[in-house]
Parts: sequence; structure tokens; C-alpha cells
Amino acid sequence: MDPFDNRSPIYLQIADGIRRSILAGELADGEQVMSTTQYATTYRINPATAAKAMTLLVDEDLLHKRRGLGMFVSDGARERLRLRRRATFWDEVLRPVLAEAHDLGITTAEVVSHIQQAEQAQGER
Repeated sequence: MDPFDNRSPIYLQIADGIRRSILAGELADGEQVMSTTQYATTYRINPATAAKAMTLLVDEDLLHKRRGLGMFVSDGARERLRLRRRATFWDEVLRPVLAEAHDLGITTAEVVSHIQQAEQAQGER
């Protein structure tokens, strides 16, 4: 099974996956991430593709390289990522949802009710 879709370049999908893992706390500060060779072998991709994703995350200060050891999550990466995502959440995520809800005739009260139900379901897991 191919873990990648055809909508965006594979290196961006790898970087997004690592970002999600950091944000979710699955990868903690100082934790080692899979090497470019491991990505290439596991997902049958070119090692340069995985390296491009790692370089992107290093440039974002989310990962750092330890010579001879590999790539590791940088200290404070999760918080930096949270701050960046919070800054864009309202305009990039919520505003389009609300616009579509309006187009579909969904009221603000219905949106709030569904959010509350989703939160309750999340808490029950």
C-alpha cells in the first residue's frame, strides 16, 4: 500500500507527516526521526526525496542533525509549530469552514453544537 497520495510532492508529504507527529506529541524534543535511508527503504522512494523533506524541517528549526547520529527533533519544536499553526488557523481553516457552512445553510448554532459533540466524542476515546 502506497502511503503517499498524488496531490503534492512526496517530500512535502513526508515533512507534513513529521510535523503532525511533532504536533501530536508522538515525536518529542530530542527524539530521533527515521533516517533518509530508512524512509527510502521503507517507502521505496529516492533517498534524495527524503533528504529534501529533512532539509525543509531543519530550515524550519524543527529538526537538527547530529553528525554521525542522524536527525533529531529540535528543542521547542512542538511549541514553535503550535504558534505557527495557531497564527494561521482562523484564516486558513475556520474561515473556509464557516463560509461553506453558510453556503449550505448551516447555522452558527448548528456548527457550535457539532463542535461540542465532537469534543465530547474525543473525550470519550
